[in-house]
Amino acid sequence: MLGMISAIFHALVYDPLYNGLVFLVGILPANDVGLAVVLLTIIVRIIIFPLSRRAVIAQKQMKEIAPDLEALKVKYKNNREEQGRAIFALYKERDIHPFASFGLILIQLPILFALYWIFALGKLPAVHTEILYPFVHAPAVVNMEFLGLINVGSKSILLAILAAVTQIIYSRLSMGPRMKSGPSDGTFAGDMAKSFDLQARYVLPVIIGVIAYTIPAAAPLYWVVSNSFMIGQEFFMGRRFRE
Repeated sequence: MLGMISAIFHALVYDPLYNGLVFLVGILPANDVGLAVVLLTIIVRIIIFPLSRRAVIAQKQMKEIAPDLEALKVKYKNNREEQGRAIFALYKERDIHPFASFGLILIQLPILFALYWIFALGKLPAVHTEILYPFVHAPAVVNMEFLGLINVGSKSILLAILAAVTQIIYSRLSMGPRMKSGPSDGTFAGDMAKSFDLQARYVLPVIIGVIAYTIPAAAPLYWVVSNSFMIGQEFFMGRRFRE
């Protein structure tokens, strides 16, 4: 079973990413691996743009139906099962996909794992030609210094900080301003919502920053560029929503 999962991971994620990186390194100025990671991230974001757009729309829709959700929670506060059915019926009626954001995160995790293994296990700067597709040729030089400043195969405190900061900014844009603290409604759902909001805004970015500092800089570089792409998308989608 594990062998099958590994084969699928290599065929669908690891090998395509490795070949994409090697190809980009071969055609980019100075054979800069960091630039290759940036360009590869942009390509990935363009590919998954429909999913990320759906996530942004779902976040906006969730804000719009917040009063209706609160009304359902009050109406069925003594019947959790009926409350859940009513909430999901509301999602279906309004054509809302509440878990779109989680899908967006999950689809990126294999990419982050692949980047970690590519750099942590020494697949670069040495080029393993047995992994390359026939149309991808190994570059004569592989430059691991991103813009001559950061070794993407080593830890980087700068990129770790940027990963945390861009995550805070993206969370703020996607979730909107926090509601002013008020008396708790006394429900488990209300307490969970407040806890999730706090963790998504502040705890998650700190965790991301700490993890980013313990792994090769290529992975946090991917996260920084990816977050920056999503921040730009939030502004773009925001203008469209206002229109």
